Amino acid sequence: MTAPNPEVLFVCVHNAGRSQMAAALLDHHAAGRVTVRSAGSAPADTINPAVVTAMEELGLDLSKEFPKPLTDEAVRASDVVITMGCGDACPIYPGKRYLNWELDDPAGQGLEAVRSIRDDIDRRVEKLLTELVPKK
Repeated sequence: MTAPNPEVLFVCVHNAGRSQMAAALLDHHAAGRVTVRSAGSAPADTINPAVVTAMEELGLDLSKEFPKPLTDEAVRASDVVITMGCGDACPIYPGKRYLNWELDDPAGQGLEAVRSIRDDIDRRVEKLLTELVPKK
């Protein structure tokens, strides 16, 4: 019997940009080896259109995604919780690994700025993946 996949939760305020990009990128790179979720401490109504466009450029479709609220259950189910500007809104539970990624907010930014944020997140996600699922 093998151990279950590590579970990662990405959290930002609106779950309309950074956390959505991070979740999609990790899910893509992990190819089923990591369970990925995202949530927001104050979810928006829709995902930022520039974020959808920037992710489409990589072949990742966020058009059917939607902002989800942060719940205690999502945090409890996660092995790693990565916050991106949600401040103290994320509950802290013992035994979880917490990381805070300082990233610009894509809200109100043009596509060029969103691409830069996306690429920064992508580099961080790839590094995280090597820690979560070491190559054999």
